[in-house]
Amino acid sequence: MAINKEERRQNIKKRIRRKISGTAARPRMSVFRSNKQIYVQLIDDEAGKTLAAASSRENGIETEKITKIEQAAKVGALIAEKAKAAGIETVVFDRNGYLYHGRVKSLADAARNGGLKF
Repeated sequence: MAINKEERRQNIKKRIRRKISGTAARPRMSVFRSNKQIYVQLIDDEAGKTLAAASSRENGIETEKITKIEQAAKVGALIAEKAKAAGIETVVFDRNGYLYHGRVKSLADAARNGGLKF
């Protein structure tokens, strides 16, 4: 019985989400990666609310002629900026079943350089 990539990612995601959840003081930083874009949200799981969000579709990041890894780095810096504005300093990183590699790593590193702690 072969499982495809998406089912494998969903299984990893369930395993991760069993262990982590976000609070208002320390929200969960959830990453979603599509083929062309990357999205990130800061989520308070107790209240079920998104506190801040950023994506490669805003601020003209999408239209720039840069690689997807560079795009992810810009989104990471953008979410760090929005988190600071919302008074959030520490987060719990949720890679959402994706490998910590490439675009996900680039986004996380840029968010750390922007001042977020996780």
